Amino acid sequence: MKMKMRSSIITLVVAALLVCISAGRHTPADTPATDFIKSSCRSTTYPELCVECLSAYAPALHRNPRQLAHAALSVSVDRASAASTFVARISASHGSGPTRSREAGAIRDCFETMSDSLDQLRKSMKEMGKMSKSNDKRGFEWHLSNLQTWVSAALTDQSTCMDGLAEDGRRSSRVRASIRKKVLDVAHVTSNALALINKIKPGT
Repeated sequence: MKMKMRSSIITLVVAALLVCISAGRHTPADTPATDFIKSSCRSTTYPELCVECLSAYAPALHRNPRQLAHAALSVSVDRASAASTFVARISASHGSGPTRSREAGAIRDCFETMSDSLDQLRKSMKEMGKMSKSNDKRGFEWHLSNLQTWVSAALTDQSTCMDGLAEDGRRSSRVRASIRKKVLDVAHVTSNALALINKIKPGT
């Protein structure tokens, strides 16, 4: 029974990630569950991406704002983890000679800030679990405040990485551009997650 449940969860997560990766290519069919996601995503900065990333979670959400925010945060953690691994790989292989020292340093700095960002998001996931177990308003507000603070900090780290990789105007770098694209994607889904977290109310 446990193996079946585990298999179902893995299947759902993989499906959600595949839908998110194809954001902008497909529009999910309207159902009561996807209508709830669409209406909730209107408050985000990137509503189309929000719908595309979360539509695969629809059957498990039960029109619950807290579960929706949890799913959005999970997407952000997955994307941040993949981006951090991507930057680490480039940083390890990138040359550090005189002509590349500046770019190599920027990539190393980006890896550090993305690692911090991922840590903040993982802490947020744990805090979301604690908030789900909190029955009193004061406890709920404490956990929600921590969530908002840490997800905001994660966004700041992502922005810092992108600022550090900004082109210097003298030459274009495919490496910088590829990293910025990955991190920008993480920033978009993290921004959406924060917007949905901000909509959570006690008792939801």
